[in-house]
Amino acid sequence: MRVFRHYTGLPDDARGAVVTLGNFDGVHLGHQAVIARAAEIARAEGRKLSVLTFEPHTRAFFRPEEPPFRLTPFRAKLHALEALGVEQVIVLAFTGAVSRLTPDDFARHVLKDEMRILHAVAGESFRYGHRHAGTMTSLAEAGRTYGFGVTAVSPAKSADGTVYSATAIRNFLSDGELRRAQALLGRPWEIDGRIIQGDRRGRELGFPTANLLLGDYMHPAFGIYAVRARLDEPGAPWLDGVANLGIRPMWRVEQPLLEVHLLDFSGDIYGRILRVRLIERLRREENFETIEALIRQVDLDKVAAREALLANP
Repeated sequence: MRVFRHYTGLPDDARGAVVTLGNFDGVHLGHQAVIARAAEIARAEGRKLSVLTFEPHTRAFFRPEEPPFRLTPFRAKLHALEALGVEQVIVLAFTGAVSRLTPDDFARHVLKDEMRILHAVAGESFRYGHRHAGTMTSLAEAGRTYGFGVTAVSPAKSADGTVYSATAIRNFLSDGELRRAQALLGRPWEIDGRIIQGDRRGRELGFPTANLLLGDYMHPAFGIYAVRARLDEPGAPWLDGVANLGIRPMWRVEQPLLEVHLLDFSGDIYGRILRVRLIERLRREENFETIEALIRQVDLDKVAAREALLANP
């Protein structure tokens, strides 16, 4: 999958594509339905399947004071899009100037002049242009003017009628309801990041951990999780693990961490990128009176994690 950090100056073979438009935070089943419709059109027309996405997320741009909320920061979003067969991702850097583009400016300058798209596909609720004034209706009108097709995709719903949405997924993760979040995502929720040097307390206690800052990721329910993890490197295997996500009440770390103990693994992996899929929440974080009590609980957590992972192949 090719990634273009700018929508301007694209090579000719990246232009003329069928393009899906949106933030795609989570790349959940609703987003996947939009991308699948675009893929059908791309195959029928013999064109590349592309995604035009916005970075930073428009919500982060307009409301930077809010707590982290992302389900899939940029690197995680790329992993999810590539798994769906997207051939190229084009990034529209969301700046003040971009936010002031009128809907017509966006359609004419970005989609027609620079990207020279064949067809645009987005969900019915997609909005664009200054003050979100552009709708799928206005985009279809622009397409007729500037010579590209437009398809609006109706919201996808689960069997019980729940509309797939990033907001619903965030709510489930905040409540520790991983299975309900996974049902809307279509896959386990994943955190990735560079492994940082910790205080080595886990190693001293017999369970070394790979530590990741949450960064732009939303903060799910704190607790102990059964996880699967792999280094973000070609051919790296998925490994079973158990993780603490939170502030470690016994030591009260300054900011939440994801601390992953990989089962049946040893090696120095500091400084490398680790992808971690949260499979099942085992329990809440606890404050133990003694180190010995903590070690006993960690041993129990390892057993519980193995059982949870066997039940979720």
